[in-house]
Amino acid sequence: MSPKIAAAPISWGVCEVPGWGHVLDAKTVLGEMASLGVQATELGPPEYLPTDPAELRELLGGHGLSMIGGFLAVPLHTGAQSTVDEAERTAKLLAETGAEVLVLAAATGLDGYDDRPRLSDEEWATLVGTAAKIRDIAAAQGLRTVLHPHVGTHVENAEEVDRFLADSDLELCLDTGHLLIGGTDPVELARRYADRIGHMHLKDVRADLADRVRAGELGYAKAVGQGMYVPLGDGDVDIAGIVAFLRGAGYDGWWVLEQDTALQVGDAEAAGRPVRDTERSLQYLGKQFD
Repeated sequence: MSPKIAAAPISWGVCEVPGWGHVLDAKTVLGEMASLGVQATELGPPEYLPTDPAELRELLGGHGLSMIGGFLAVPLHTGAQSTVDEAERTAKLLAETGAEVLVLAAATGLDGYDDRPRLSDEEWATLVGTAAKIRDIAAAQGLRTVLHPHVGTHVENAEEVDRFLADSDLELCLDTGHLLIGGTDPVELARRYADRIGHMHLKDVRADLADRVRAGELGYAKAVGQGMYVPLGDGDVDIAGIVAFLRGAGYDGWWVLEQDTALQVGDAEAAGRPVRDTERSLQYLGKQFD
């Protein structure tokens, strides 16, 4: 069976963080995905793609793309109804465009991913409960919900990943880059929780910059700007090991190429980087399935 490979707008510098960088228009991003032979994508930030299902289906269809899911970073620990409402709107849009999975992250409520207040036990319990509530809402729309450990969120490091998996029955989105930056070996995590991996985001990172982010010496956004993410096979994540283990363990979900990228206006070299880097990642990943 051929692997199910998808892309995501963040690889083209499209991010929900204010001031992240130059945001390319959707037709350019989707067109460049299609030019690489990619046939599926994630949704991208809220309102980047059309929020009308019919309009979104038409846009995707024009590029030969299908929708597989979407990333949603919301403050789960507050218990706010607005969080649940946003998740419900996103789930409905995803379901009406044929998607399969809602990728949930436990946002802090602050802009960006550089600061992370500590949660109380009560706030943690609310986080777990809100995730479960969103899981049920998404399930009613025919979607699976996975929790995405992510730098600068309330589920980032190994201790928090273990705690969440103990307290919740949600599966994980195993993001190889964010896990490594947060101090978790993604191969070791996959081995311990093979039956809890419900979705994959494939990233490769430079360990030297990841170490500085983890130590608090360098902000996440600045590290991205300095080239922390690199094409698959060029960094320090054992991508080959991850793919080989999960294939052997029977993982049959999506492999999403998702390299966090920030673009600057007028930088002609950077403008072509998403296509070049994604093409190299596709070639590397293809070799793992030969």
